[in-house]
Amino acid sequence: MSVSSPAQLELPALRHYLLDLFCDVAYQEGDFLLSSGQRSSYYINGKQVTLHPQGGLAVGRVLLSLLPPETQAVAGLTLGADPLVTATSVVAAYEGRSITPLIVRKEAKGHGTQAYIEGPTLTAGSPVVVLEDVVTTGQSALKAVERLRQAGYTVTAIVALVDRQQGGADLYRQQNLPFQAVFSIQDLQTRWRQLHS
Repeated sequence: MSVSSPAQLELPALRHYLLDLFCDVAYQEGDFLLSSGQRSSYYINGKQVTLHPQGGLAVGRVLLSLLPPETQAVAGLTLGADPLVTATSVVAAYEGRSITPLIVRKEAKGHGTQAYIEGPTLTAGSPVVVLEDVVTTGQSALKAVERLRQAGYTVTAIVALVDRQQGGADLYRQQNLPFQAVFSIQDLQTRWRQLHS
């Protein structure tokens, strides 16, 4: 693992740092049951990276670099996206940009405003990018997209840290939602094998 701080690294080196961190703390091989109900020979625990002190900073910097310039907010389904939207918003503030973090609940709040979306209210039509740590079938991000649209926002893209390439990208394409991932599952597996051979 590189000793340089993710605060100082240029973007290409930062991506490499992040890839190594995923391989070091988040990627495992074995027999796993995924939230989608599918079984898998590997598992990626994105929170091990997004809640890592240097990982959170690296994630915020990399994701910010992928946002369209008109983006006013980043949002995602709780709990996986919470550290992503927070890190991206904080990094943006350090760079003089104002990107509002929004957290989309799975169920409406049972008290108070009974809101699905937590965070400052933006004007109708505000451009929002949905963030996701690991995309499998794509359903989690799509649920966030639906809630944001119901609230009057315009979802301009979905950006993920890792695409498992198990249908998510196709689902977003069918919905006319631009999608990009920082890493594919092949990126992780190739690097993991280099580090563990």
